[in-house]
Amino acid sequence: MRKIIHFVHTSLDGNIEGPNGDFDWPVMGTELSAYSFGLLERADTLLYGRPVWEMMAGYWPNAESMSDDPHDLKFAPVWRSSPKIVFSRTLTDPGHGARVIGDANLVEEVTALKSEPGKDMVLMGGSSLAAGLRAHGLIDEHHVVVHPVVLGGGKALFPETEERLDLQLLDSQVFDSRTVLLRYQPASK
Repeated sequence: MRKIIHFVHTSLDGNIEGPNGDFDWPVMGTELSAYSFGLLERADTLLYGRPVWEMMAGYWPNAESMSDDPHDLKFAPVWRSSPKIVFSRTLTDPGHGARVIGDANLVEEVTALKSEPGKDMVLMGGSSLAAGLRAHGLIDEHHVVVHPVVLGGGKALFPETEERLDLQLLDSQVFDSRTVLLRYQPASK
């Protein structure tokens, strides 16, 4: 069965975006970039919630005209050619070769996706979609990259919930003498 891997960047104080929605703080050093491409080799589908999708769709189709960063230049064609799924209650035509899965049969549709032949799927960023999938036992791994910045507020990596989430640490790595990857799976897996 295919896995869903939640790959996300967080600040030291546990936020995935700053108080004003800012996301200008993650730094993709060469080692972290290499790790992310290794993760993408395990996968054949990129998953997004609508807010992250809108950010990605506004940048990656034309990234080469906006950046000379080596990571961006290498990832842009991968992004354009990869199958993409956007989870949204409101979006109907995301463009860029993506398809939409709505809220109506979320658990059934994601369970069916996981049962299809193919490689793993990477849920890129976000917290709300990850929380919804996690609540139904559909997230297999969390790859959390902690960046050395304190944002002082913003959107939490793990939204408040009444349910406790127990995780098992699978691995940790330091990249570029700057970021730390914490790789977890649900404790019950």
